[in-house]
Amino acid sequence: MRTTGTGRFRRRDQAESLQSPGYPLRQRRIRDMLTSYFWSGDAIRSRRVSDIVLSGTVDVPVPSARVLADWERETSSRLVLEPGDVEAMPLARTQARWPDYKRCVQAMSDWTCALGLPSVLASSDVALMACRGAKYHHDGAQYGGAAFCNLFLSEDRGLDLHFPSTGHRIPLTRGTAVIFDTGQPHGVIQRGSSGFNAVDFATDQDCIQIFLTWELPIEDAHVGQALKVVFDIDPSTSLHLDEEQVWSNGAPAAVCPESGRWYRVD
Repeated sequence: MRTTGTGRFRRRDQAESLQSPGYPLRQRRIRDMLTSYFWSGDAIRSRRVSDIVLSGTVDVPVPSARVLADWERETSSRLVLEPGDVEAMPLARTQARWPDYKRCVQAMSDWTCALGLPSVLASSDVALMACRGAKYHHDGAQYGGAAFCNLFLSEDRGLDLHFPSTGHRIPLTRGTAVIFDTGQPHGVIQRGSSGFNAVDFATDQDCIQIFLTWELPIEDAHVGQALKVVFDIDPSTSLHLDEEQVWSNGAPAAVCPESGRWYRVD
């Protein structure tokens, strides 16, 4: 779950202009066959998008009042998050002001090791993110060679991390830990709702979530095994592509930001 206006848990706003999402490739209850085309060194490689979502809860200390105040200033004055926005926060400042930050990293390291992913966090890029909900999107056009590992640091705001294609719906509370394929559509929506609605995330609502996110290399043997990723499923198409992308059922597709459904693009 990375996006910003330029990248992480990235918004797929551009998908809205591609084609009307009123014609999904298939009904949501039928599993789409998703293929990720991603950079592997200097070449595009293909792989199946995993429908496995690993989740759990780890022991995360309550952020200090100083850190919470800093996050509030950052999200309200500098970022000014609109409904559905997901943006990067200053990680170094949080690390310096929150001595218990190391406990968060250790808790996630222990959790990932228990899943058969030894030492993967230590060698992976990490970022601190904030979101006011999140429109449905995938991150396979920027991070196709990665899986995301997220740790949520905020209290329960009545929000769920929803994967519409797989049916996974994970309540977000302090200590919620998740690992998933970047090519799998996901969004942060109000608990009990069936899709993303900007009204649910108005500026007068206390609905901002802060989370840490690591980029786990999908070609790492342990990561690929944990998510049961199958590689090189469409090498002929890979030869003709020059950018990362996700296809649904053998054709280029995008995700409707409100429903999470795939729709065909030309």
